[in-house]
Amino acid sequence: MSAQPGRDRPGGHGSPAELVEQPGWRRLLKAARRSLERTGGRLDATVTLAAPTDDERLVIIGITGTHRSASAARLSVRLTEVDEHLRAAHGVGLADVLTATAPLRNRPAELKREAVARDAVLAVAHNGRHASTAWYAEWLDGLRRDGTLTRVVRTGLPFEDVVGVLDALPAADEPMPVFADRVLDDTKALTEGPLRGLVLRAVAAWHQTALPVHGEQERALWESVGLVPDDLASQVLVLNVPATGGLVGRWMTEAAQAGVPMRVTLHQLRLAPLTVTCDEVYVCENPAVLRAANAALGAQAPPLICTEGVPSVAVHTLLRAACGAVIRWRNDFDWTGIRLTAAALQRYPSAVPWRMTAADYLPAAGTGTALLGTPAGTPWDESLGESMRRTGRAVMEERLLDRLIADLRTAEAR
Repeated sequence: MSAQPGRDRPGGHGSPAELVEQPGWRRLLKAARRSLERTGGRLDATVTLAAPTDDERLVIIGITGTHRSASAARLSVRLTEVDEHLRAAHGVGLADVLTATAPLRNRPAELKREAVARDAVLAVAHNGRHASTAWYAEWLDGLRRDGTLTRVVRTGLPFEDVVGVLDALPAADEPMPVFADRVLDDTKALTEGPLRGLVLRAVAAWHQTALPVHGEQERALWESVGLVPDDLASQVLVLNVPATGGLVGRWMTEAAQAGVPMRVTLHQLRLAPLTVTCDEVYVCENPAVLRAANAALGAQAPPLICTEGVPSVAVHTLLRAACGAVIRWRNDFDWTGIRLTAAALQRYPSAVPWRMTAADYLPAAGTGTALLGTPAGTPWDESLGESMRRTGRAVMEERLLDRLIADLRTAEAR
C-alpha cells in the first residue's frame, strides 16, 4: 500500500518539484534519473540505495508499503512502484517529477545518433588524400580509441576542414596564416582552437614523433609539412657558408672569411635572391658538431649547416640556394634521425650520406642509449637498419665527433 499524500517526508509536505531536494527522495530520484536515461525511459527496472538513511528508508517504506529494517545495508525499489506512488500522492508520474528540474536524456538514442555521426566523420576521413597511408590510419585509430572522435561529433567540429587541411599538405613553405586563409578562409584557424590540435596530432603521426611540448618543437613540426608559423623564428645555423645576393649574402661571405658561425632567419633569406657559392656542403644535426668544427678548424672548416633537429624551412631554403652542390648529410643514429636522412636523400638529388653506415654505427653502439620508437628503413645501407634493430642502441652525433672533424679537415685539404 502506498503512503497517503503529505507523508513523503517526516514532518512536512512537498510539491513534485520540491521532492528532488528532500533528504528522503534526493538520492532515489537521482538513481531513477540515471536508470531512465540509460534505458530510454523504461520503468521496468529496479534501483538500489546503499547505506540508506532513515529518511530514505521511510520514503521507500511509504512507496512499497513494506517494512524495511533500520539495519538494512541496501534498499531496492522498482521504478513502477515509484511511478505509481507519485501518481497516487501527487497526480504526476516519475518522469514528470524528474523533468520538472531538468530534461531527461535518452542515452540510447543519443548513442545511436553519435554512432551515425561518427560513421559520417569516418567516411569523410576515408576520402582524404592520405587515407591509404599507415600514419593516417594510425591517427584515425588513435582518435577513436581515446574518445576524441566522439568529442568531435558532440561539439560539431567540421571534420571535413581537418581533412581538407591534411589534403593540402605538405605545403610549399607557405606562411601559416596565408595557408589557413587559402584552405579554410580563416587566417587564425591553425593558431588556435580544436582544429589546430587535430591537425597537429596528425602531422605528429605523419612524422612518427611525439606531440610537441613547447613552442620550438611545434614550430619544427609545422615546418616539417611546409608551413611557416613565423619566418623570424625559422632559422638555420651555418659555419663558413659563402653566398652572393644582397645584404645577407654579403654577411654570410664575410662570416665565412672570418670563420664565425651565424644564424640566418627565413625572413632574411627571402629579402633577396641568394646563391650559395661552394661545391660541397656538410649537414649535421647537433650544434655540438658545428661548435667543434669551428674550434678545431675555424675559417678553414668546409661549409657546414646545422639543422638542430628537424630541418626548418630556413634550412631547406638555404640548401635550395646551393645550386647543385654536393650535400653530405647526416643525423643521429636513432629512428628519427634515420627518417630525416632518408627524407633528405629523397628531397635533394645531390645529397649523399655522411658517416651514416653500419660501419660508422657499430663501433659506437656499445655505449649508446636505448633505441626507442618505430624502426625505419635505411635504403642507402640496409645493414645499418638491421644493425640498429639488432643492437637496440641509439648513437648521437657527439660520439662520432673525432671522425666527423677528421672528415672536415680532410675535405678542406682537398
